[in-house]
Amino acid sequence: MSSHNASELPILCSSGQLLLQPLWDRLRAREALTQSPLFAVFFSITTYVGFCLPFVVLDVLCPWVPALRRYKIHPDFSPTARQLLPCLGQTLYQHVVFVLPLTLLHWTRGPAPWPREAPELLQLARHVVGCLLLFDAEFFAWHVLHHKVPWLYRTFHKMHHQNAASFALATQYMSAWELFSLGFFDMVNVTLLQCHPLTVLVFHVLNIWLSVEDHSGYDFPWSTHRLVPFGWYGGVAHHDLHHSQFNCNFAPYFTHWDKILGTLRSAHAK
Repeated sequence: MSSHNASELPILCSSGQLLLQPLWDRLRAREALTQSPLFAVFFSITTYVGFCLPFVVLDVLCPWVPALRRYKIHPDFSPTARQLLPCLGQTLYQHVVFVLPLTLLHWTRGPAPWPREAPELLQLARHVVGCLLLFDAEFFAWHVLHHKVPWLYRTFHKMHHQNAASFALATQYMSAWELFSLGFFDMVNVTLLQCHPLTVLVFHVLNIWLSVEDHSGYDFPWSTHRLVPFGWYGGVAHHDLHHSQFNCNFAPYFTHWDKILGTLRSAHAK
């Protein structure tokens, strides 16, 4: 081992990079693929559908497995094919017609070079949490505005509320404007915090999962809100209450903005 490499190894070990470096090296080895616009769209769709599928299977099984109903917020509701297919179709349509052309347009500027080093583990965690907190604040303001201004609600946000009882594939059943808004928040946040590309990837995966879980209609003992202490995270029952009552629980994930502005309502008090 050269003196240069030997001096680098302790730095990697002490910074936490060593844990993430093998994963980052594998991604960099496929950089031509992973930085292509087609991969970005394919990754987004497959991650979203992959997270939705287990809940779709549970919805199919629920009428035949009574034990599942104890975890379902609306035990007597199961989405039909006439509800599921338009939601899936809307997601595919928007990614092909809107997301892909915008990704191609952005890609014409040329992909940014990737760093050789992985991010530090603690830095990755801080940036992911920071992105989630920023996204939560931005979407809270956007969401309140689109509920308080009737024209905005009718024109852009009403589509997302067509299914009173949420289910996983309804997560991205939204207007193109709403999809662009959420994508814009994501892009601004990772740029503002100067996130490492691996951090961006982790944030997108986590953000998609949390969104799907919030709309899934299932409240399990291991659901995210049960893992976060002190009621800081709202969770699926919290967000389901927004879909049924419209005037509360506007933040997508955390509860502090609704507490501050008096729009928080406990799912246990309904």
